[in-house]
Formats: sequence, C-alpha cells, structure tokens
Amino acid sequence: MTAGYAPPAETRSPFILPARPEPIRLNPAETALIIVDMQNAYASPGGYLDLAGFDIHGAASVIDRIAEVAALARGASMPVLFFQNGWDAEYKEAGGPGSPNWHKSNAMKTMRARPELAGQLLAKGGWDYALVDKLAPQPGDILVPKTRYSGFFNTNIDSLLRARGIRNIIFTGIATNVCVESSLRDAFHLEYFCVVLEDATHAAGPEFAQKAALYNIETFFGWVSSVEDFRRAVQTNQE
Repeated sequence: MTAGYAPPAETRSPFILPARPEPIRLNPAETALIIVDMQNAYASPGGYLDLAGFDIHGAASVIDRIAEVAALARGASMPVLFFQNGWDAEYKEAGGPGSPNWHKSNAMKTMRARPELAGQLLAKGGWDYALVDKLAPQPGDILVPKTRYSGFFNTNIDSLLRARGIRNIIFTGIATNVCVESSLRDAFHLEYFCVVLEDATHAAGPEFAQKAALYNIETFFGWVSSVEDFRRAVQTNQE
C-alpha cells in the first residue's frame, strides 16, 4: 500500500465564513493565511510608499488587524505565509530598462527621480525591505520572497500550499489593488478558493482604488469578508 497524506490528528470541523457575494465554507485543515508585503516599504512612515507620495495613514490599523488574524489562524492550525517583495541590492531582479517592471515600479521611479535614495527602496537586507516589527513571523510560519506584484509568479508558493493540502486562501496585506489583487487573481487561476479580509488590507491610491479592487474580487475572483467575521467564525468553530 502506498502511503498518502494524513491530516493532523486534531483538525477542526469546517465552518461557514460570512462573506460577499455569499458565505463560504472553509475547512481549517485546507485553509492558509497569506500576509502580503507587510514591510516598512508599504506600511511605515519613511518607507517607499510614503516617500513616493501615497497616503499610508490607514496602514497602522491594518497592521494590528493582521496581527489578530495571524494569531487566530495559528490557533486554528492554519499555515501562515508571508510574501516579501523586493530585489537584490543591485536591482538586477527588478528587470532593467528592458522590463516593464523597471518602468512601472513606483519604487524604481522614485529612486530615479531622487538619486539620493538609490539602493534604499525595497533592497533585500535593508530597512525598507524588512517586515514591520509587529508582524514578525513566528515559528512554523513560512516566508516567500517575490520580485513582482504577484506572489504566485516565479515563486514556490503553489508547491508549498499543495504539499499541505491547501485549497482555500485568506488574503490580507498591502496593497489591495496591486500585490493583493494580483496574487489573488493568480491563485484563482490555479483553482484556489480565495477570500480577502477587506479591513485587513490597504490600497495604494485613493479610496476608489480600494473599492474597485474589492469589487473585482467579490464579483470575479473570490470572496470578501472582514476581520470580525473571521474572528467569530474561527472562535465559534473552536468552542
């Protein structure tokens, strides 16, 4: 007999998560939390988004909500994975002028406009690249570096999830309309059921960018829920 995957002895029963456009049934043993790009670059004063002129005032509350969601996920034995966006110190991974990423990345554009920032924004090993202190990975968490908006492009995330029997993904992080939405779209195309917790995300740009991203997700690519609904569903399932 060939040995197959055996789930942990203690697995929670499936639960119903209130969501738009309709509630979704999730099995904790088949569900993972992905925290997208919660780095100083995107969430801290003096980070790349702030220096590039984006409003990051909502990021602080998002950090606190994601910390709560991560604790709930770990308590429910859901894997917690972090995406971390950036490039090598010489920016070879950014693609150079032959790549549209080099032209469209606001970090690259900001450094070209302000040469004194060269080598500081999203460079691996630097403060800007680092995850925010309040969201330091815990033992058992998984960190997945990425070099483009989508965490499913040129990374091993799909293998990591499938090896753990994951079919459902809870998304949180920054920016809703860029790296969160890009990663969620790619996950959808790989047959994952995706939920974004809207109040545990923050957009790069005006409020309509957040609303448009959430509209796209709930209408075409997944489900939209909230931290409170996730908390209640997980805690009720543990009673």
